[in-house]
Amino acid sequence: VQLVESGGDLVQPGGSLRLSCEVSGLSFDDYAIGWFRQAPGKEREFVAFISWMGGNKVYADSVRGRFIISRNNTKTTVHLEMNSLKPEDTAVYYCAARWGSQIVKTETQFDYWGQGTQVTVSS
Repeated sequence: VQLVESGGDLVQPGGSLRLSCEVSGLSFDDYAIGWFRQAPGKEREFVAFISWMGGNKVYADSVRGRFIISRNNTKTTVHLEMNSLKPEDTAVYYCAARWGSQIVKTETQFDYWGQGTQVTVSS
């Protein structure tokens, strides 16, 4: 199983980025995907969740209204569209996969993880 994140970059405050998570080695339709992030010196935290068919989406309060999660089951890819970026969004962003339909936001409940992609928001 592989999850590969991409799209991280240095961006100015107020800018946008689109992260991608390409998944292989599992039955993608049976897995929900979550995005998490970890800033320097902080615990990893939940960012967004999308259910296996995309019908349920959940966001952390800190990103709701600015970030949009989506998935393409044909391309086995999940995207995280990030708008109105703030310096406090700076972190390594990880995607994770969890079998089943239950909505979860706890990292210990995810089965597979990617290596992460760095997002830096700075002027």
